[in-house]
Amino acid sequence: MNLKNYIGGRFVDGEELQKVGVYNPANGEELAKVPLSTKEEVNQAVEFAKKAQKEWAKVPAVKRAEFLYEIGFRLKEKKEHLAQILTKEMGKVIEEARGEVQEGIDMAFYMAGEGRRLFGETTPSELSNKFAMSVRSPVGVVGIITPWNFPIAIATWKSFPAIVAGNTVVWKPSTETPLMAHELGKIFDEVGLPEGVVNIVYGTGPQVGTALIEHPDVKVISFTGSNATGSRVAELGGRHLKKISLEMGGKNAVIVMDDADLDLAVEGILWSAFGTTGQRCTACSRVIVHKDVKQELEEKLVSAIKELTIGNGLDPSVKVGPVINQQALEKIHQYVKIGLKEGAKLLTGGNTITTPPYDKGFYFEPTLFTNVQPDMIIAQEEIFGPVLGVIEVNSLEEAIEVNNSVKYGLSSSIFTQDVNKVFEAQRDLDTGIVYVNAGTTGAEIHLPFGGTKGTGNGHRDSGQAALDVFTEWKSVYVDYSGKLQRAQIDTEN
Repeated sequence: MNLKNYIGGRFVDGEELQKVGVYNPANGEELAKVPLSTKEEVNQAVEFAKKAQKEWAKVPAVKRAEFLYEIGFRLKEKKEHLAQILTKEMGKVIEEARGEVQEGIDMAFYMAGEGRRLFGETTPSELSNKFAMSVRSPVGVVGIITPWNFPIAIATWKSFPAIVAGNTVVWKPSTETPLMAHELGKIFDEVGLPEGVVNIVYGTGPQVGTALIEHPDVKVISFTGSNATGSRVAELGGRHLKKISLEMGGKNAVIVMDDADLDLAVEGILWSAFGTTGQRCTACSRVIVHKDVKQELEEKLVSAIKELTIGNGLDPSVKVGPVINQQALEKIHQYVKIGLKEGAKLLTGGNTITTPPYDKGFYFEPTLFTNVQPDMIIAQEEIFGPVLGVIEVNSLEEAIEVNNSVKYGLSSSIFTQDVNKVFEAQRDLDTGIVYVNAGTTGAEIHLPFGGTKGTGNGHRDSGQAALDVFTEWKSVYVDYSGKLQRAQIDTEN
């Protein structure tokens, strides 16, 4: 199958464009070919989006929301179909793929509800016979750049609030996982979304991403990806005075105190560290454990890790799928070598899996290190794979200090049965998301998603906070006094 850009409400042939293969990371099967678009295709998409936005902004928000409801119903009808495609192109196990599609469904219905809210504020004026209020206004054309690890969830987190707020969208999906974008494009077409409201342009970051950021008619860029790329997006966007929303990496930790339910902690750690094969920005890659329970926790973790089934995610019995590609496999293996060189002790895992039936895909053993020091490279840098390091501490205060010692600030977790420790931790952990007696993953779409420090630049995906990215505040003053009244000057009124 040759994928086509979706521009101006039509799937557009790009026969002249270079194409690259899309491969199933579980077995190397070619699934499709995706075009590598150029600046020209971006310009076409932005032109359609700009034209459409003028009329789309005039459509009542409630009516705009009706399209999201219809999209949500279509996603629900196609949930299993979409989940199967998602697993094939990205590799995550089928139950996770179903969960990700459900995130898209949830976001459609949630943001559709915002069509009846989009609340502003009214406030008293300092002058007589004068009314004052603030309202949300659409920004215009929005560019969204999404990663391969959540090809439908993150796309819906960004596009749906933009749409309901009255913006139009030009979307650059990852070339690793473009099939979900194609499926969403078909749904947009099926529900009759007006042409130009959402446009999909495939291609590389240097070509399509840069063209989006530099285009004078694109007012907002919402990006999710690596810190290295995010820094370049911020730099280039700042040069062009763009509003930039960044959601980047994480070096997330689970804190396990001496009073914790260790069996529950093991469940939470395994899900956080090895779900999506560690390829989540919220994945747990550090366990910060109190010295009194370290040995017991490690024994339980090793035993549980060895029970994890590895393979093609379409098999419902499989718990850990492949990583996305060969480059990722090599990067993960290199970090394991670094950990060993630094003096960390390998308790289990640490190898690529190349024996049949794994030889056609990209598989890495779930890996556990102990005796990790907080300043080691494997304790500081995002690995983005199934590699977990255990760090010993003597107190909650030390645990919080270790947690906060990295440049990222996305997600953190604590397992304890002491309510005092719970409240101290949630106050002092410097991450955008904090979990208590749960792992580092599991965000719900009606709460803000994002982090502090090197994880982001202050904006949030999902929840009502997402609307702050895709709207501008407009203050409105209505004077019905019949005379000129000057604020701060005519103070005697």
